[in-house]
Amino acid sequence: MRRLGVRAAIACTIAVVPLLAALPAGAAEPKLELTPVDDTEGVIAMTARPGSRTLYLAEQRGVVWALRDKTRGSRPVIDLSDRVNQDGGERGLLGLTFSPDGTQLYVHYSDENGDTQVDRYTMRDGRADPSSRESILHLEQPQPNHNGGELVFGPDGYLYLGLGDGGNGGDLGPGHAPGGNGQSLDTMLGKILRVDPSVEQGYTVPADNPFVDTNSTTEIWAYGLRNPWRFSFDKETGDLWIGDVGQNAYEEIDREVATAGRDAGKGVNFGWNRLEGEHSYRGSAPDDAAPPVYEIAHDTGACAVVGGYVYRGTKIPGLVGDYLFSDNCDGTIRLLVPDGNGFAMRESGLEAQGVASFGQANDGTLYVVSMTDGILRVDRG
Repeated sequence: MRRLGVRAAIACTIAVVPLLAALPAGAAEPKLELTPVDDTEGVIAMTARPGSRTLYLAEQRGVVWALRDKTRGSRPVIDLSDRVNQDGGERGLLGLTFSPDGTQLYVHYSDENGDTQVDRYTMRDGRADPSSRESILHLEQPQPNHNGGELVFGPDGYLYLGLGDGGNGGDLGPGHAPGGNGQSLDTMLGKILRVDPSVEQGYTVPADNPFVDTNSTTEIWAYGLRNPWRFSFDKETGDLWIGDVGQNAYEEIDREVATAGRDAGKGVNFGWNRLEGEHSYRGSAPDDAAPPVYEIAHDTGACAVVGGYVYRGTKIPGLVGDYLFSDNCDGTIRLLVPDGNGFAMRESGLEAQGVASFGQANDGTLYVVSMTDGILRVDRG
């Protein structure tokens, strides 16, 4: 992701590339508003702990806080600032999630050397025990940008994590495969990985991963991604939604439908670096490339898409089934709405500065994570 430190939204008129049908005439458009619930600056990610109303906030500098009923805890859940790279930019503590039973906290961060590190901690009395640290994954990063950062357990109970293409521009340079890391099946970079961390140390690779029994990297679940900064699974359908940050011209949203609630995105090639969105970037398009469901041109002011969630809450009935996402530069909260033939783009009327992520509570309530304005809840206006 680029420009996480943006402190002012860029006003613009959204130019929609015609990948979607128009919104059906007469479709209900719920009025929405953003309600401030916490003003902590520098928060870059948010997650919910299963079985709890408490929300957990990750500051880029490496500190995790608990937030319950608009009240932030007086002591951090864990302070990893001595482990986390403090250079800013696209490094730092980038993502966090809990195990499905809520007993373990997983964190995805850039270590002091700028390399990707995923750790696991045991939760005790509402806090993560620093002495319980277990390293799940360590991966060297060739450049300081495009580190990915998402970390989430899928509906199948396995851990999914996003990694960018290794940085630089165009997926080129030292540490990049000749045809780019995004298209190379010999590296974890430019991918979404799927692993089983339920073992005592590290992880195992699920037997049904798409590249098991091949000479490829077996942890790979999906590939051809530039920087899948934020992705999520639909709580109801299991569909996989990815916000993949573009290069110079287009931001894209990808959606892969789940089969029987699982397997969304299995073995899918999203085209980078041969494609940027649906457009040729370097060479011809891969035969098996999956097109995005939506893309935004940079001449609108967008520069770094921030993937969100499909709304599955109960407080805003007219929003159910809609996908909310944004962009770190223009701060516009956008909706993709089912229209019978796919999805149509609809304005939400909402904006926030420095959007870095979204959060989803266990009851389906959605939150916007702003690095300047803190945590904002999506409410009915």
